[in-house]
Amino acid sequence: MITLKDFMEITNYRITEGSDYGWQCFGHSAYRLDSWNGDQNGHTVSIVFDTKTQEVYQIEAFDYSNERAYRMTNPDYKSEFDLECQDRDVSDVAWERDDGTSVDYVDLDVEEDFIEKASAIVNGEEYDTRVKVPVDFTDEELLTYMKMAHERDMTFNAFVEMALRAAIDEIKLREELDNIRPEYDFSQGEKGPVNQSVKRLKKKKGKL
Repeated sequence: MITLKDFMEITNYRITEGSDYGWQCFGHSAYRLDSWNGDQNGHTVSIVFDTKTQEVYQIEAFDYSNERAYRMTNPDYKSEFDLECQDRDVSDVAWERDDGTSVDYVDLDVEEDFIEKASAIVNGEEYDTRVKVPVDFTDEELLTYMKMAHERDMTFNAFVEMALRAAIDEIKLREELDNIRPEYDFSQGEKGPVNQSVKRLKKKKGKL
């Protein structure tokens, strides 16, 4: 997880505000620090940590000019945080726009990914908005996938990204199939409404 040292280095040791963290999910010693550059179209980086153990519970980076908000939560406390969000009926909204729409948080899982994005935001630099996903392969799996990437003349990272996108598309397709109304009549066989809907979805998304 991100450390207080990481936060200080990202913000160039600039602290503009601090307060007790009002929620209970991180315990009674949770404290929040903010680093705002003083510009409404600028940025803020915030961190929630334990004043006794120095353990970091959560860190956020707000890019106001590009309307993006990134968040990373300590996985050891993620379930408690999510439960309190439910109890308080709080969504993933980072802030509301004047027109009533909202900017939602993008949750990150890789420390390097957050540091790169937050550092670029603070320094006014361009950054990759794609989200890095942690993967865990055995040595045997890694060798197999690297060979497959080589056979396709792709980098390993590009191959893994392609595989993840394909998996996500398949999940979305299956969710669409699950949403087909069960009261349709299956007795009409291939020409029935369900089978025709499945065919249309398959044509649109590709074979399962």
